[in-house]
Amino acid sequence: MASRHRFNLKSSFATLLVVGVLFASAAGCSGAKSGTDRIQEGESANTVSGGGELGTDQSDSIGGKRKIAVVISTLNNPWFVVLGETARDRAIELGYEVTLFDSQNDTSKEAAHFDNVIAAEYGAILFNPTDADGSVANVKRAKDAGIPVFCIDREINSTDAATAQLLSDNYSGCVELGKYFVEQVGKEGNYVELLGLVGDNNTWNRSKGFHSVVDRYEGLEMVAQQPADFDRNKALEVMESMLQSHDDISAVFCGNDAMAMGAYQALLGAGKSDEIKIFGYDGSTDVVQSIADGKITATVMQYPKLMAMKSAEFAHEYLANGKRDFPQKIPVNVDLVSAQNIDQFTGFGKKD
Repeated sequence: MASRHRFNLKSSFATLLVVGVLFASAAGCSGAKSGTDRIQEGESANTVSGGGELGTDQSDSIGGKRKIAVVISTLNNPWFVVLGETARDRAIELGYEVTLFDSQNDTSKEAAHFDNVIAAEYGAILFNPTDADGSVANVKRAKDAGIPVFCIDREINSTDAATAQLLSDNYSGCVELGKYFVEQVGKEGNYVELLGLVGDNNTWNRSKGFHSVVDRYEGLEMVAQQPADFDRNKALEVMESMLQSHDDISAVFCGNDAMAMGAYQALLGAGKSDEIKIFGYDGSTDVVQSIADGKITATVMQYPKLMAMKSAEFAHEYLANGKRDFPQKIPVNVDLVSAQNIDQFTGFGKKD
């Protein structure tokens, strides 16, 4: 029988232990409070103390720190474009000058962005990291310069660097996805898994959540597991390669929707799109439509707009109102999306 966790890294186990503990306790960093604050879709995004745009008194209190940087891991993925642009637009609504930076999934480019932001004395950074470990030093440099950093979607492996981290509850989301996977695929069959970036904790949280359910069924065998870096084109290539070695699979679990669409393209080209079920994660527009069209079996809806707006509002609370007692880890609820409830969803969120 094939190994159920073939692509384990030594660091991933420690990473996931840390994540599990942090989500359970929401332990605060220095100056941050402990708590189990949780954000869910449908909660009003306009919860800033003192209201919306900056008033005269608020502008005076902020002084020269009316610039916010939005640093995103990559803008080569529609989900992250929505995340970055929503954060930017909400910060602008609140009265700030905003610059959006694209790190192109490159830690060196990310470091250069932080150099520029620190030198230009921005007031705050809304940050989607490229690497859970590699991004820690950048956040600490900003903290040392007196610039608060609010991580969104992706976390860093530090509890005393970022001011707060807003993170989708990836593990729980993939527990639910795993349950639905078993319902749809059955208790026997071969499947493959496309992992995201190995340096991103989201990759392992999703994989661990999924396997916590699926691995209970000995008849379900993972015959291949390989990274495709959350990238649609790489997923197409990896899936094509997997199909050459494994022509008897029943399903593919993808760590995000971009990879799910790449896998679908590969299956379509091989004439197997009607035979093999595809499961994704994100709630992107193309996958939501593909579920409605019967091409993709299910995904898990994250809420990038909600996380992005909240991060901008938290930065405003910090700069304008002097708030400091943010929980260190703030989980954001996610939802399973399938043919059974597809009418409730649109791309990147629920229908109004």
